[in-house]
Amino acid sequence: MCIFCDIIDGKIPSKKIYEDEKCIAILDIAQLTKGHCLVIPKQHFDNIVDVDEETLAHIIKVTKRLATSNMKKLNAPGCHILNNCNPVAQQSVMHVHFHIIPRYSENDGVSMDFDPQHEEYDLDEIQKILA
Repeated sequence: MCIFCDIIDGKIPSKKIYEDEKCIAILDIAQLTKGHCLVIPKQHFDNIVDVDEETLAHIIKVTKRLATSNMKKLNAPGCHILNNCNPVAQQSVMHVHFHIIPRYSENDGVSMDFDPQHEEYDLDEIQKILA
C-alpha cells in the first residue's frame, strides 16, 4: 500500500496544514528546513506524468498559494518547489507530490546545486527531437 494513501485515509498520523476535496498538505517528517511541507492529491497517481490535468492544475494552484503564505508566515525570503518523477529522479514515494521547502539563507544547509554536464550535447539535434 502507499504511505501517502494511508496518511490521506487517516491510517497514519500526519501534521496536516491544509485540506480540501482534492488534496492535502502535510509537514514533511524529514524537515529540510523549518516548514518543509508536501502537497499531495487525494487520488493516487504514481507521478506527475500520470496525473490528470484537472487535478494537476488544482494541486499546482494550492502549491503556489501555500508557498506564498508559508514564506510570509515563516519569514522565509524564498523557497524551492520540487517534484521528482520516478526513482531515477529520486522519487521515493510513488504517489505524486510537491515539496515546498522554505529557504532562509543561502547557507541554511540545503543544496540544490546542479553540476554542469561534462559531456557536450548537440543542442540543434536535441531541439529537432523535442520540438
